[in-house]
Amino acid sequence: MGFYALSKEERVQKVADIQFQLQKAVEGNDLEPFLGYFSEEDTYIRKAAYQGVGRIYNSETGLREGILELLQKLHKHDSELIRQTVVNAAGEIGLFQFEKVQAIFDTALFDSHHKVRNAVIGSLKKMSQKNPKPSLTWAKQYLTHPDLEIRRQVCHGIELRGRTHPEDILPLLHVLQDEKSKRVRDTLVHVLGQISYKKGCLPKVIKALQCWTNKAVVLDALDEIVDVHSEERYAAFSTLSQQQVISYITKHMEKT
Repeated sequence: MGFYALSKEERVQKVADIQFQLQKAVEGNDLEPFLGYFSEEDTYIRKAAYQGVGRIYNSETGLREGILELLQKLHKHDSELIRQTVVNAAGEIGLFQFEKVQAIFDTALFDSHHKVRNAVIGSLKKMSQKNPKPSLTWAKQYLTHPDLEIRRQVCHGIELRGRTHPEDILPLLHVLQDEKSKRVRDTLVHVLGQISYKKGCLPKVIKALQCWTNKAVVLDALDEIVDVHSEERYAAFSTLSQQQVISYITKHMEKT
């Protein structure tokens, strides 16, 4: 029976049962419960498992080394579902102790399966928002990686922090302004648009773009910023109207 086929009360109990079983597995150095839950076809069961690992790690400090050892044993498993869930579990730990799981991300970013690589980016989004200093330092080194897909994925992965603190990621995005790959440039422009529409963010983005030398990328970014403030996109979530954005850009970019 799928997770959401259960009643609300049954789902709450299922989550508690999964966490209890995984905690006992760590205490007994038993991989089997991890193998079972981490390879579940039901996405929500796997989510309950990796979030449970995060809660155990956070609350049971005496079990932290045991959890890390089990994740290390599993992060190169043949099953992409297990590897994916290991990365998600590592992401829960990385919300407050990134250095303990960095090695897992260094490997998983180059995994052969897109599910695992996507889990890295999803975890990076959460970690850079909650634990920005170490996770953004880690991300920075990959923005100049020879593999364009690595550059693109990491650019996308730091977006969430930028929505609330654009000043934290704008210096990282700056290194991509002369990017040759269209896929990476398109992601860069997309991210610049995404970090522009929340309250107080537009001035920070425009101030940074004033210093960029690649005018073609800047113009693409400005078009995207105007577009994300349209009624068809994020106007309902922005404190500025599209016309106000156009006026602000015209005033502050006309001398550049």
